[in-house]
Amino acid sequence: MSGASDRVFVARLAQTAVFDPLGDQVGRVRDVVVVFRATVRQPPRVVGLVVEVPGRRRVFVPMTRVMSIDSGQVITTGLVNMRRFEQRNAETLILAEMLDRRVTLSEDEAAATIEDVAIAQARNKDWEISKLFVRRRVSDGTSRLGRLRRRGETLQVDWRDVVHDEPSEHDQGAAQLIAAYQDNKAADLADAVHAMPSKRRLEVADELDDERLADVIEELPQDDQIEILSALGIDRAADVLEEMQPDDAADLLGYLPDAQAEHLLSFMEPEDAKDVRTLLAYDDDTAGGLMTTEPVILPPEATIAEALAHVRRSELAPALAAAVYVCRPPLEPPTGTFLGLVHIQEMLRHPPHEAVGALIDSEVEPLSAEAHISEVTRLLAAYDLVSVPVTDEHDRLVGVVTVDDVLDQMLPDDWRTSNDDHDYGGDRG
Repeated sequence: MSGASDRVFVARLAQTAVFDPLGDQVGRVRDVVVVFRATVRQPPRVVGLVVEVPGRRRVFVPMTRVMSIDSGQVITTGLVNMRRFEQRNAETLILAEMLDRRVTLSEDEAAATIEDVAIAQARNKDWEISKLFVRRRVSDGTSRLGRLRRRGETLQVDWRDVVHDEPSEHDQGAAQLIAAYQDNKAADLADAVHAMPSKRRLEVADELDDERLADVIEELPQDDQIEILSALGIDRAADVLEEMQPDDAADLLGYLPDAQAEHLLSFMEPEDAKDVRTLLAYDDDTAGGLMTTEPVILPPEATIAEALAHVRRSELAPALAAAVYVCRPPLEPPTGTFLGLVHIQEMLRHPPHEAVGALIDSEVEPLSAEAHISEVTRLLAAYDLVSVPVTDEHDRLVGVVTVDDVLDQMLPDDWRTSNDDHDYGGDRG
Protein backbone atom coordinates (compact mmCIF):
# COMPACT_ATOMS: atom_id res chain seq x y z
CA MET A 1 0.00 0.00 0.00
CA SER A 2 1.16 3.54 -0.72
CA GLY A 3 2.29 5.67 2.18
CA ALA A 4 0.23 8.34 3.87
CA SER A 5 1.61 10.99 1.51
CA ASP A 6 0.08 9.12 -1.43
CA ARG A 7 -3.41 8.99 0.01
CA VAL A 8 -6.06 11.12 -1.64
CA PHE A 9 -9.02 12.26 0.42
CA VAL A 10 -12.11 12.22 -1.75
CA ALA A 11 -13.90 15.21 -0.21
CA ARG A 12 -10.85 17.30 -1.15
CA LEU A 13 -10.62 15.65 -4.56
CA ALA A 14 -14.15 16.80 -5.45
CA GLN A 15 -14.15 19.75 -7.87
CA THR A 16 -10.49 19.08 -8.78
CA ALA A 17 -9.62 19.90 -12.40
CA VAL A 18 -8.95 17.00 -14.78
CA PHE A 19 -6.36 17.50 -17.54
CA ASP A 20 -5.14 15.53 -20.53
CA PRO A 21 -1.37 14.95 -21.02
CA LEU A 22 -1.07 18.17 -23.07
CA GLY A 23 -2.40 20.27 -20.20
CA ASP A 24 -5.85 20.94 -21.66
CA GLN A 25 -8.64 20.76 -19.10
CA VAL A 26 -11.08 17.92 -19.66
CA GLY A 27 -13.46 18.65 -16.79
CA ARG A 28 -13.77 18.44 -13.01
CA VAL A 29 -14.09 15.53 -10.60
CA ARG A 30 -17.60 15.17 -9.18
CA ASP A 31 -17.37 11.78 -7.44
CA VAL A 32 -15.42 8.53 -7.11
CA VAL A 33 -16.88 5.13 -8.00
CA VAL A 34 -16.05 2.05 -5.91
CA VAL A 35 -17.10 -1.59 -6.00
CA PHE A 36 -17.37 -3.65 -2.83
CA ARG A 37 -15.49 -6.95 -2.73
CA ALA A 38 -16.97 -10.35 -1.98
CA THR A 39 -15.71 -10.08 1.61
CA VAL A 40 -16.81 -6.88 3.31
CA ARG A 41 -13.58 -6.67 5.32
CA GLN A 42 -11.61 -6.18 2.11
CA PRO A 43 -11.34 -2.51 1.13
CA PRO A 44 -13.61 -1.63 -1.82
CA ARG A 45 -11.85 -1.24 -5.16
CA VAL A 46 -11.89 2.18 -6.83
CA VAL A 47 -12.95 1.65 -10.44
CA GLY A 48 -13.17 5.21 -11.75
CA LEU A 49 -14.04 8.87 -11.43
CA VAL A 50 -17.22 10.70 -12.32
CA VAL A 51 -16.02 13.74 -14.26
CA GLU A 52 -18.15 16.67 -15.35
CA VAL A 53 -17.16 17.85 -18.84
CA PRO A 54 -18.38 21.00 -20.66
CA GLY A 55 -22.14 21.05 -21.08
CA ARG A 56 -22.61 19.77 -17.50
CA ARG A 57 -22.39 16.20 -18.78
CA ARG A 58 -21.07 13.65 -16.29
CA VAL A 59 -18.95 10.87 -17.76
CA PHE A 60 -17.07 7.90 -16.38
CA VAL A 61 -13.25 7.88 -16.44
CA PRO A 62 -11.80 4.45 -15.49
CA MET A 63 -8.87 4.48 -13.06
CA THR A 64 -6.87 2.67 -15.76
CA ARG A 65 -6.92 5.97 -17.66
CA VAL A 66 -5.81 8.07 -14.68
CA MET A 67 -2.08 8.75 -14.95
CA SER A 68 -1.69 10.67 -11.70
CA ILE A 69 -3.61 12.37 -8.91
CA ASP A 70 -1.68 15.25 -7.42
CA SER A 71 -2.59 18.24 -5.30
CA GLY A 72 -5.09 20.27 -7.27
CA GLN A 73 -5.16 18.21 -10.46
CA VAL A 74 -5.87 14.85 -12.07
CA ILE A 75 -3.99 13.81 -15.22
CA THR A 76 -5.63 11.33 -17.58
CA THR A 77 -4.52 9.63 -20.78
CA GLY A 78 -6.74 12.06 -22.66
CA LEU A 79 -9.10 9.34 -23.89
CA VAL A 80 -12.46 10.24 -22.35
CA ASN A 81 -15.58 8.39 -23.41
CA MET A 82 -18.44 10.89 -23.70
CA ARG A 83 -21.21 8.46 -22.84
CA ARG A 84 -23.25 9.84 -19.94
CA PHE A 85 -22.41 8.17 -16.64
CA GLU A 86 -25.08 5.80 -15.35
CA GLN A 87 -24.44 4.13 -12.02
CA ARG A 88 -24.59 0.33 -12.01
CA ASN A 89 -26.17 -1.71 -9.25
CA ALA A 90 -22.82 -2.98 -7.94
CA GLU A 91 -21.28 0.49 -7.79
CA THR A 92 -21.21 2.96 -4.90
CA LEU A 93 -20.44 6.68 -5.12
CA ILE A 94 -18.20 7.83 -2.28
CA LEU A 95 -19.43 11.42 -2.01
CA ALA A 96 -23.07 10.71 -2.71
CA GLU A 97 -23.48 7.50 -0.72
CA MET A 98 -20.63 6.89 1.73
CA LEU A 99 -20.06 10.23 3.45
CA ASP A 100 -22.12 10.51 6.65
CA ARG A 101 -22.67 6.75 6.72
CA ARG A 102 -22.73 5.23 10.21
CA VAL A 103 -20.17 2.62 11.20
CA THR A 104 -19.04 0.89 14.40
CA LEU A 105 -15.39 0.96 15.47
CA SER A 106 -14.16 -2.60 15.96
CA GLU A 107 -11.74 -1.57 18.73
CA ASP A 108 -14.30 -0.49 21.31
CA GLU A 109 -17.68 -0.86 19.53
CA ALA A 110 -18.18 2.91 19.54
CA ALA A 111 -20.51 4.38 16.92
CA ALA A 112 -18.96 6.75 14.38
CA THR A 113 -19.82 8.65 11.21
CA ILE A 114 -17.70 8.70 8.05
CA GLU A 115 -16.62 12.26 7.26
CA ASP A 116 -14.09 11.54 4.52
CA VAL A 117 -12.60 8.61 2.63
CA ALA A 118 -8.96 8.22 1.56
CA ILE A 119 -8.03 6.22 -1.54
CA ALA A 120 -4.57 4.98 -2.54
CA GLN A 121 -2.89 2.57 -4.94
CA ALA A 122 -2.23 -0.92 -3.64
CA ARG A 123 0.91 -2.90 -4.52
CA ASN A 124 -0.88 -4.42 -7.52
CA LYS A 125 -1.53 -0.85 -8.82
CA ASP A 126 -5.27 -1.11 -8.21
CA TRP A 127 -6.81 1.84 -6.40
CA GLU A 128 -8.76 1.05 -3.25
CA ILE A 129 -10.07 2.69 -0.10
CA SER A 130 -7.15 2.96 2.31
CA LYS A 131 -8.45 4.94 5.28
CA LEU A 132 -11.68 6.29 6.71
CA PHE A 133 -11.76 9.64 8.48
CA VAL A 134 -14.51 9.23 11.08
CA ARG A 135 -16.06 11.12 13.96
CA ARG A 136 -17.05 9.21 17.07
CA ARG A 137 -20.74 9.66 17.82
CA VAL A 138 -21.10 8.09 21.28
CA SER A 139 -18.51 7.49 23.99
CA ASP A 140 -18.46 4.12 25.63
CA GLY A 141 -18.42 5.05 29.31
CA THR A 142 -18.20 1.44 30.48
CA SER A 143 -14.56 1.01 29.51
CA ARG A 144 -11.35 2.85 30.33
CA LEU A 145 -10.78 3.45 26.61
CA GLY A 146 -14.26 4.89 26.30
CA ARG A 147 -13.73 7.23 29.26
CA LEU A 148 -10.51 8.57 27.73
CA ARG A 149 -12.12 9.41 24.41
CA ARG A 150 -14.51 12.29 23.99
CA ARG A 151 -17.70 12.35 22.04
CA GLY A 152 -17.03 14.03 18.70
CA GLU A 153 -13.38 12.94 18.52
CA THR A 154 -12.09 12.43 14.97
CA LEU A 155 -9.64 9.75 13.90
CA GLN A 156 -8.37 7.84 10.88
CA VAL A 157 -9.01 4.13 10.77
CA ASP A 158 -8.44 1.30 8.31
CA TRP A 159 -11.40 -0.09 6.42
CA ARG A 160 -10.92 -3.40 8.26
CA ASP A 161 -11.16 -1.66 11.65
CA VAL A 162 -14.84 -0.77 11.32
CA VAL A 163 -18.09 -2.71 11.18
CA HIS A 164 -20.37 -1.20 8.57
CA ASP A 165 -23.91 -0.77 9.81
CA GLU A 166 -26.77 -1.78 7.55
CA PRO A 167 -27.73 1.45 5.72
CA SER A 168 -31.42 0.63 5.69
CA GLU A 169 -31.58 0.52 9.48
CA HIS A 170 -30.72 4.20 9.98
CA ASP A 171 -31.21 7.45 8.21
CA GLN A 172 -27.91 8.47 6.69
CA GLY A 173 -27.01 12.09 7.28
CA ALA A 174 -25.71 14.34 4.54
CA ALA A 175 -23.66 17.03 6.29
CA GLN A 176 -20.32 16.05 4.73
CA LEU A 177 -21.77 15.70 1.22
CA ILE A 178 -23.33 19.14 1.51
CA ALA A 179 -20.06 20.57 2.84
CA ALA A 180 -18.27 19.23 -0.25
CA TYR A 181 -20.63 21.29 -2.44
CA GLN A 182 -20.90 24.39 -0.24
CA ASP A 183 -18.88 26.58 -2.62
CA ASN A 184 -20.63 25.33 -5.75
CA LYS A 185 -23.67 26.66 -7.52
CA ALA A 186 -27.05 25.17 -6.73
CA ALA A 187 -27.11 23.64 -10.22
CA ASP A 188 -24.01 21.56 -9.43
CA LEU A 189 -25.54 20.18 -6.24
CA ALA A 190 -28.80 19.59 -8.12
CA ASP A 191 -26.92 17.47 -10.69
CA ALA A 192 -25.47 15.37 -7.88
CA VAL A 193 -28.85 15.04 -6.16
CA HIS A 194 -30.55 13.99 -9.40
CA ALA A 195 -28.01 11.18 -9.88
CA MET A 196 -28.61 9.76 -6.38
CA PRO A 197 -30.90 6.90 -5.40
CA SER A 198 -34.27 8.15 -4.19
CA LYS A 199 -33.56 7.42 -0.51
CA ARG A 200 -30.27 9.32 -0.55
CA ARG A 201 -31.88 12.20 -2.43
CA LEU A 202 -34.41 12.66 0.35
CA GLU A 203 -31.70 12.42 3.04
CA VAL A 204 -29.82 15.28 1.38
CA ALA A 205 -33.01 17.34 1.06
CA ASP A 206 -33.68 16.81 4.76
CA GLU A 207 -30.20 18.11 5.67
CA LEU A 208 -30.25 21.26 3.51
CA ASP A 209 -31.54 24.51 4.94
CA ASP A 210 -34.72 25.90 3.39
CA GLU A 211 -33.03 28.53 1.23
CA ARG A 212 -30.42 26.18 -0.24
CA LEU A 213 -33.02 23.45 -0.80
CA ALA A 214 -35.24 25.94 -2.62
CA ASP A 215 -32.34 26.88 -4.90
CA VAL A 216 -31.60 23.21 -5.60
CA ILE A 217 -35.23 22.30 -6.28
CA GLU A 218 -35.45 25.09 -8.85
CA GLU A 219 -32.66 23.35 -10.80
CA LEU A 220 -34.10 19.82 -10.66
CA PRO A 221 -36.28 18.00 -13.19
CA GLN A 222 -40.01 17.94 -12.52
CA ASP A 223 -40.17 14.36 -11.15
CA ASP A 224 -37.41 15.06 -8.61
CA GLN A 225 -39.10 18.30 -7.55
CA ILE A 226 -42.38 16.54 -6.86
CA GLU A 227 -40.69 13.65 -5.05
CA ILE A 228 -38.80 15.94 -2.67
CA LEU A 229 -41.65 18.36 -2.03
CA SER A 230 -44.08 15.50 -1.35
CA ALA A 231 -41.65 13.91 1.12
CA LEU A 232 -41.30 17.09 3.20
CA GLY A 233 -43.70 17.77 6.03
CA ILE A 234 -46.42 20.24 5.10
CA ASP A 235 -44.92 23.05 7.20
CA ARG A 236 -41.44 22.66 5.75
CA ALA A 237 -42.75 22.24 2.20
CA ALA A 238 -44.54 25.57 2.58
CA ASP A 239 -41.38 27.20 3.97
CA VAL A 240 -39.33 25.95 1.01
CA LEU A 241 -41.94 27.18 -1.48
CA GLU A 242 -41.75 30.62 0.17
CA GLU A 243 -37.97 30.65 -0.42
CA MET A 244 -38.36 29.81 -4.12
CA GLN A 245 -38.84 32.41 -6.81
CA PRO A 246 -42.62 32.89 -7.14
CA ASP A 247 -42.63 31.78 -10.78
CA ASP A 248 -40.68 28.61 -9.96
CA ALA A 249 -42.97 27.88 -7.02
CA ALA A 250 -45.99 28.38 -9.25
CA ASP A 251 -44.54 26.03 -11.88
CA LEU A 252 -43.95 23.34 -9.25
CA LEU A 253 -47.42 23.68 -7.73
CA GLY A 254 -48.85 23.54 -11.23
CA TYR A 255 -47.50 19.99 -11.57
CA LEU A 256 -49.43 18.86 -8.49
CA PRO A 257 -53.11 17.90 -8.16
CA ASP A 258 -55.23 20.97 -7.45
CA ALA A 259 -56.16 19.82 -3.94
CA GLN A 260 -52.52 19.23 -2.94
CA ALA A 261 -51.43 22.57 -4.40
CA GLU A 262 -54.20 24.42 -2.58
CA HIS A 263 -53.33 22.66 0.68
CA LEU A 264 -49.70 23.81 0.37
CA LEU A 265 -50.75 27.37 -0.50
CA SER A 266 -52.91 27.50 2.62
CA PHE A 267 -49.80 26.88 4.76
CA MET A 268 -47.70 29.58 3.07
CA GLU A 269 -47.44 33.15 4.31
CA PRO A 270 -50.39 35.09 2.80
CA GLU A 271 -48.19 37.53 0.85
CA ASP A 272 -46.08 34.73 -0.67
CA ALA A 273 -49.16 32.67 -1.46
CA LYS A 274 -50.79 35.70 -3.11
CA ASP A 275 -47.90 36.08 -5.57
CA VAL A 276 -47.99 32.39 -6.45
CA ARG A 277 -51.79 32.34 -6.87
CA THR A 278 -51.49 35.31 -9.24
CA LEU A 279 -49.05 33.41 -11.44
CA LEU A 280 -51.08 30.21 -11.37
CA ALA A 281 -54.01 32.08 -12.91
CA TYR A 282 -52.15 32.46 -16.25
CA ASP A 283 -51.43 29.90 -18.96
CA ASP A 284 -47.87 28.56 -19.00
CA ASP A 285 -47.09 29.97 -22.46
CA THR A 286 -48.11 33.56 -21.68
CA ALA A 287 -46.13 36.44 -20.24
CA GLY A 288 -48.20 36.14 -17.05
CA GLY A 289 -47.36 32.46 -16.72
CA LEU A 290 -43.65 33.11 -17.30
CA MET A 291 -43.13 36.23 -15.21
CA THR A 292 -41.67 36.71 -11.76
CA THR A 293 -43.20 39.20 -9.35
CA GLU A 294 -39.93 40.17 -7.63
CA PRO A 295 -37.97 42.54 -9.91
CA VAL A 296 -36.12 45.59 -8.58
CA ILE A 297 -38.74 48.36 -8.44
CA LEU A 298 -37.85 51.95 -7.52
CA PRO A 299 -39.56 55.36 -7.59
CA PRO A 300 -38.31 57.90 -10.18
CA GLU A 301 -36.58 60.04 -7.53
CA ALA A 302 -34.37 57.16 -6.35
CA THR A 303 -30.68 57.79 -7.06
CA ILE A 304 -28.37 55.68 -9.15
CA ALA A 305 -26.43 54.89 -5.97
CA GLU A 306 -29.60 53.43 -4.41
CA ALA A 307 -30.36 51.45 -7.56
CA LEU A 308 -26.87 49.95 -7.72
CA ALA A 309 -27.12 48.96 -4.07
CA HIS A 310 -30.30 47.01 -4.89
CA VAL A 311 -28.90 45.17 -7.91
CA ARG A 312 -25.76 44.19 -5.96
CA ARG A 313 -27.81 41.88 -3.71
CA SER A 314 -26.29 38.41 -3.91
CA GLU A 315 -29.67 36.64 -3.93
CA LEU A 316 -30.80 38.52 -7.05
CA ALA A 317 -30.67 36.51 -10.28
CA PRO A 318 -28.35 38.03 -12.92
CA ALA A 319 -31.20 38.62 -15.37
CA LEU A 320 -33.14 40.58 -12.75
CA ALA A 321 -30.04 42.56 -11.78
CA ALA A 322 -29.62 43.88 -15.34
CA ALA A 323 -32.29 46.58 -14.97
CA VAL A 324 -34.47 48.40 -12.46
CA TYR A 325 -38.15 49.15 -13.07
CA VAL A 326 -39.35 52.66 -12.30
CA CYS A 327 -42.89 53.07 -11.00
CA ARG A 328 -45.09 55.40 -8.98
CA PRO A 329 -45.93 54.10 -5.49
CA PRO A 330 -46.96 51.57 -4.36
CA LEU A 331 -43.79 49.71 -5.30
CA GLU A 332 -45.12 46.15 -4.84
CA PRO A 333 -46.85 44.51 -7.84
CA PRO A 334 -49.33 45.59 -8.92
CA THR A 335 -47.53 48.91 -8.60
CA GLY A 336 -48.57 52.43 -9.30
CA THR A 337 -48.14 53.67 -12.87
CA PHE A 338 -45.22 52.00 -14.65
CA LEU A 339 -42.84 54.65 -16.04
CA GLY A 340 -40.19 52.50 -17.69
CA LEU A 341 -37.00 50.56 -17.10
CA VAL A 342 -33.39 51.67 -16.60
CA HIS A 343 -30.51 49.44 -17.68
CA ILE A 344 -27.62 48.92 -15.29
CA GLN A 345 -25.18 49.75 -18.10
CA GLU A 346 -26.85 53.15 -18.51
CA MET A 347 -26.64 53.81 -14.76
CA LEU A 348 -22.90 53.17 -14.78
CA ARG A 349 -22.44 56.05 -17.25
CA HIS A 350 -23.92 58.68 -14.91
CA PRO A 351 -23.05 60.19 -11.51
CA PRO A 352 -24.30 58.26 -8.45
CA HIS A 353 -26.47 61.19 -7.24
CA GLU A 354 -28.51 61.37 -10.47
CA ALA A 355 -32.15 60.17 -10.33
CA VAL A 356 -33.09 56.99 -12.18
CA GLY A 357 -36.22 58.71 -13.50
CA ALA A 358 -34.02 60.73 -15.85
CA LEU A 359 -32.53 57.61 -17.47
CA ILE A 360 -35.65 55.67 -18.47
CA ASP A 361 -35.47 53.69 -21.72
CA SER A 362 -38.63 54.84 -23.46
CA GLU A 363 -38.26 52.45 -26.41
CA VAL A 364 -39.16 49.27 -24.52
CA GLU A 365 -42.95 48.84 -24.52
CA PRO A 366 -44.38 46.60 -21.78
CA LEU A 367 -46.34 43.46 -22.60
CA SER A 368 -49.73 42.41 -21.30
CA ALA A 369 -49.94 39.36 -19.06
CA GLU A 370 -51.90 37.56 -21.80
CA ALA A 371 -49.15 38.08 -24.43
CA HIS A 372 -48.03 34.78 -25.99
CA ILE A 373 -44.47 33.55 -25.45
CA SER A 374 -43.75 34.31 -29.12
CA GLU A 375 -44.34 38.02 -28.43
CA VAL A 376 -42.02 37.82 -25.43
CA THR A 377 -39.21 36.26 -27.45
CA ARG A 378 -39.60 38.83 -30.24
CA LEU A 379 -39.31 41.71 -27.78
CA LEU A 380 -36.28 40.17 -26.05
CA ALA A 381 -34.55 39.66 -29.41
CA ALA A 382 -35.53 43.00 -30.98
CA TYR A 383 -34.10 45.08 -28.13
CA ASP A 384 -31.30 42.73 -26.97
CA LEU A 385 -32.93 42.48 -23.55
CA VAL A 386 -32.60 39.93 -20.75
CA SER A 387 -35.93 40.93 -19.14
CA VAL A 388 -39.17 42.62 -20.23
CA PRO A 389 -41.88 44.33 -18.15
CA VAL A 390 -45.45 43.05 -17.90
CA THR A 391 -48.28 45.50 -17.08
CA ASP A 392 -52.05 45.32 -16.59
CA GLU A 393 -54.81 47.37 -18.21
CA HIS A 394 -54.17 50.20 -15.76
CA ASP A 395 -50.46 50.49 -16.72
CA ARG A 396 -49.37 48.97 -13.41
CA LEU A 397 -46.30 46.72 -13.34
CA VAL A 398 -47.37 43.18 -12.40
CA GLY A 399 -44.14 41.33 -13.14
CA VAL A 400 -41.11 40.79 -15.33
CA VAL A 401 -40.24 37.98 -17.75
CA THR A 402 -36.54 37.08 -17.87
CA VAL A 403 -34.74 35.31 -20.68
CA ASP A 404 -34.07 32.25 -18.49
CA ASP A 405 -37.82 31.91 -17.84
CA VAL A 406 -38.38 31.84 -21.60
CA LEU A 407 -35.64 29.28 -22.16
CA ASP A 408 -37.06 27.03 -19.43
CA GLN A 409 -40.41 27.07 -21.21
CA MET A 410 -39.04 26.52 -24.72
CA LEU A 411 -36.49 23.78 -23.99
CA PRO A 412 -37.58 20.13 -23.70
CA ASP A 413 -38.81 19.03 -20.27
CA ASP A 414 -35.73 16.83 -19.76
CA TRP A 415 -33.16 19.40 -20.90
CA ARG A 416 -31.40 19.32 -17.49
CA THR A 417 -30.67 15.60 -17.75
CA SER A 418 -30.18 14.84 -21.43
CA ASN A 419 -27.99 15.83 -24.37
CA ASP A 420 -28.29 15.05 -28.07
CA ASP A 421 -25.30 12.69 -28.02
CA HIS A 422 -26.47 10.52 -25.11
CA ASP A 423 -26.33 7.34 -27.18
CA TYR A 424 -22.55 7.32 -27.65
CA GLY A 425 -21.13 3.91 -26.78
CA GLY A 426 -18.30 3.22 -24.40
CA ASP A 427 -16.74 0.95 -21.83
CA ARG A 428 -16.59 1.11 -18.06
CA GLY A 429 -13.11 -0.25 -17.38
